[in-house]
Amino acid sequence: MPSTLFLDGMRFAMVSSTASEVDSDAPTTFDYHQDGRLIWGEYTGDTVTEGRFVGEIAGAEVRVSFAHALVSDGSVVRGDAVSRAEQEDDGRIRLIEDFAVDGIDHVSVCLQV
Repeated sequence: MPSTLFLDGMRFAMVSSTASEVDSDAPTTFDYHQDGRLIWGEYTGDTVTEGRFVGEIAGAEVRVSFAHALVSDGSVVRGDAVSRAEQEDDGRIRLIEDFAVDGIDHVSVCLQV
């Protein structure tokens, strides 16, 4: 992966998560915006009604703080995450994200669509 990521305008779909089962027919999708090292975006789908994130690009890592409302009960989940970027053989970017919810560590994987 290049030392500086450029994710502006890209969309990623969640393919797996240890925090919840991913609906492969309607996965959570993430839309990225970027200005220099600043990164922000929104996400929705599957277990999330609406979510937002903001953070920074640091080399091949994406570091963000996030908040989203759950479909199940409307409660708001907040946290911090660090994703490492890997390039697939077909050129797409895969983000492997480490995050914690309620003190429990999780990993999710998102793939550029």
